[in-house]
Amino acid sequence: MNIADKLEILADAAKYDVACTSSGVDRGARRGQLGNALAAGCCHSFTPDGRCISLLKVLMTNVCVYDCAYCVNRASNDVARVAFTPRELADLTISFYRRNYIEGLFVSSGVLKSPDYTTELLIETLRILRDEYGFRGYIHAKAVPGTSPELIDRLGRLADRMSVNLELPSQKSLALLCPQKRKQQLLAPMRQIRDSMAEDADTRALVRKNTTYYSQNRPAKRERAFVPAGQSTQMIIGATPENDFQILNLSAALYRTLSLKRVFFSAYLPVTSDERPPASGAVELDREHRLYQADWLIRFYKFDVSEIIDEDNPYLDPQLDPKANWAVNHLEHFPVEVNTAPLEMLLRVPGIGPRGARLIVKARRTCCLHEPELRKLGIAYKRARFFITCNGKYAGAGTPFTPGALRAQLAAPIDGGKHGRRAAKQCQRQLSLFDPLEGQGLCRKRIEGTRERDALYDTQGAIAREYNALDASRGANAHGTSAYSAKTGVSDALETSHEAGASGTRTTAQKTSVSSSSPRSLPEKSTLASQADGLFGWQHAIDKQKVCA
Repeated sequence: MNIADKLEILADAAKYDVACTSSGVDRGARRGQLGNALAAGCCHSFTPDGRCISLLKVLMTNVCVYDCAYCVNRASNDVARVAFTPRELADLTISFYRRNYIEGLFVSSGVLKSPDYTTELLIETLRILRDEYGFRGYIHAKAVPGTSPELIDRLGRLADRMSVNLELPSQKSLALLCPQKRKQQLLAPMRQIRDSMAEDADTRALVRKNTTYYSQNRPAKRERAFVPAGQSTQMIIGATPENDFQILNLSAALYRTLSLKRVFFSAYLPVTSDERPPASGAVELDREHRLYQADWLIRFYKFDVSEIIDEDNPYLDPQLDPKANWAVNHLEHFPVEVNTAPLEMLLRVPGIGPRGARLIVKARRTCCLHEPELRKLGIAYKRARFFITCNGKYAGAGTPFTPGALRAQLAAPIDGGKHGRRAAKQCQRQLSLFDPLEGQGLCRKRIEGTRERDALYDTQGAIAREYNALDASRGANAHGTSAYSAKTGVSDALETSHEAGASGTRTTAQKTSVSSSSPRSLPEKSTLASQADGLFGWQHAIDKQKVCA
């Protein structure tokens, strides 16, 4: 199977892994090596035409020995099974990077043969990128549960960020939907990553102190830091009956005990036919959104879980964001005077974020703040005015200072705009490299219209050649028409040849792809893919003859 077919399958299968984060590590460019990494400059984005791709997100393989009920790559699911070799994936990454399609790599994988064997493939891929190509860009690697500690350590020395998917919020749910996985298999590598990061940080701090008087010989090659951007995890929301109270308490415990950088929540999307998870087509995107808001309050606003939610009300309010809900239920703390209130209290005001609170503290040293000044500082004054006073004057005059009245002013449905997954109430997830965008239907219609016009010209040219001997003027016109038809005919022949070659490759791929327990059939190729090389140019990056050595 060629690289293009593998990429189409494995990039599409990777879109269910959530990793929309900044790189978390700063690394400058170095002469003779490729790439750099910025702490806030790397998040994945896939479009069919190759634009705005900053993080190549792909699976090493979609072959998996596990049979998780919610996973599209489960062993019992009838999908095409393919795998990259380490060299293929490394060459593909560098090829995309040199064409400015990406800035880094996110690589995950199904479990091929065993966790150790799969991790060895990932390590070899990253070794080629780091050592042979000198790639200094951002790499996020998924650790496979059940991998031996030695391989986890080697993978952590090559990646910038690692993550182990916790999958589900409880051991009971894990046993129901993932009977082959154990809680200890998931937590052991997370603890190892935490301990190794702490040990590496302590060692580097001691080296920087340089307390000895003896001369030190710098090693020929400095060892890479262990996971300098930290670790993260992901939980599926809505596939099991855990409530928001349980999920947020688990997230807070993970931040507190395992030093996680981020806990991702993924609204459950039915992608397989199984009786264990819910079969409803409704995707809990609003619930996912509220959980992210509550998680943000815990991480950056210093809220405690008990302040956001309690056991008597175990679900977040769908009509009101968690911060506004806390403020409405604790009106005894409001209104606060923006010119004198401490920073901790300003962070509790709806409409004032960490940046806005710091700007208020800095600006009020030189002037008295009122509405115009607050708006210039970027405060969401429309929301904040009900909870503040400016130089003793209440800013929310006209609205009764009661929970019911304020809730009516602040409550609003989650509006995702006129486009996007939240507006349609559907979980479309990340686009794969081959998903069509809006407007490409018009492009396809123009292509089909051009072909119909060319076919008409060919027919007219044939008729004109028949009458060429009878009418000289008509023959001259026919000559011009046939010349144009010949040019378009060659283009159509090349395209037909390309499609036939792709079809032949697809047939051969069934014999050369990774074997599985049941016969697999590859999905039909998108009609747009055959023209993607001419329209967008992304296929140049995955042509074997043009892959950079």
